[in-house]
Amino acid sequence: MIYKVEEYIDRHKLLRRGDKVLVALSGGADSVALLIALRKLGYECEAMHCNFHLRDKESDRDETFTKELCSRLGILLSIVHFDTKAYATQKSISIEMAARELRYAAFEEQRATIGAQAIAVAHHRDDSAETLLLNLTRGTGIKGLRGIQPKNGYIIRPLLCVGRDEILDYLKWRGESFVTDSTNLASVYTRNKIRLEIIPKLAEINPSIHASLATTAQRISEAEKIYSDAINKAIERVRKGNRISIAALTKEIAPATVLYEILSPLGFNSAQIDDISRSIQGEGARQFHASEYSVIKDRETLIITQSKGFEQQDVVLPAEGIIETVQGTLTITPAEFNGDIPKHRNTACLDTEKLHLPLTLRNARNGDRFAPFGMRGTKLVSDYLTDRKKSIIEKQMQLVVTDARGEIVWLVGERPSSRCSIDKNTKKIMNLEWEKKRL
Repeated sequence: MIYKVEEYIDRHKLLRRGDKVLVALSGGADSVALLIALRKLGYECEAMHCNFHLRDKESDRDETFTKELCSRLGILLSIVHFDTKAYATQKSISIEMAARELRYAAFEEQRATIGAQAIAVAHHRDDSAETLLLNLTRGTGIKGLRGIQPKNGYIIRPLLCVGRDEILDYLKWRGESFVTDSTNLASVYTRNKIRLEIIPKLAEINPSIHASLATTAQRISEAEKIYSDAINKAIERVRKGNRISIAALTKEIAPATVLYEILSPLGFNSAQIDDISRSIQGEGARQFHASEYSVIKDRETLIITQSKGFEQQDVVLPAEGIIETVQGTLTITPAEFNGDIPKHRNTACLDTEKLHLPLTLRNARNGDRFAPFGMRGTKLVSDYLTDRKKSIIEKQMQLVVTDARGEIVWLVGERPSSRCSIDKNTKKIMNLEWEKKRL
């Protein structure tokens, strides 16, 4: 086993001679074998043990075992304790995810503290096979079929070249003991069910199922490099900034796949992306929302925006001052009228005597009407914006300033109302200046 690990480290350039390594040490067979193998190969090792306090006395047993092991081997050990359940509750995530976030944050902090070049974790070939099957059951793209990768930033996995049986044989040959996590023997967890029930069934068909899955994952990993290169070029052809050209997208060999690779990193799941893909063939505007991003189908374009851009504004304005909003900054300045009327759309100059204060800044609503300066009568805000060829997203984010009676005095960034416009009798004015943020 030791020679396989050495060759794997060299082949994937995981470490260089003389590197310092922080080893994630749980006390289980895999992590014990990893620590001993790296030390045997001449790397400077320090260990770190995480006590998540999830298994009562068993958690304390594991901690004690790692202390005794590192003391015997002469290896420095750091131990960190977590209130994992409290963290999971606070973050509204699963216990498994909480433990993962906590341990990797702790590993990185300790790596930086001791100046290690890598953090070694004990995933092996069988873990990679289980990950491939797990991702298949959940639905995944090509990246999810690569299994576990040998390196991710500072995280390295030197044992991916060997299986669990080889690890156990190595420890037995050396006469090394280890502890067993009882939760790994229960089928209530999906990964455990795959390990304890599914893979043994597959092994009845193919006794070398772990090796076969590992080989398949390696081939897919190589193919993914070609795939990623082609996808990146396709994304460059169809996407400009936050806009995806539907015409360009439909010219691609696999439009749905290109769309998946653009949107899945933004939090859209497969079902949502399928809906967006189908909407391309239909008429009319559509909206799709993930937790942090939204996609708007507007005419021949898919527009990606951060969901915070849809936060509703409803702010009473001071007589003078600066108001910061999600969309931009509004500056209110009272002044004596000197005959100079700004003509920029982002500035409104209103007759103070015609205003009913206080003013309010809010989003435009269905049914809003105003009397556009320079036009006769009133007009629906939605019709005005349609005439201005505004997209659905621009319409949703349109702001208005209203007076105390609820009448619109300024369609922000567009046109003031004629009802409060300046005339020959104007003496005092209210200047409203809008500076839009780039969302």
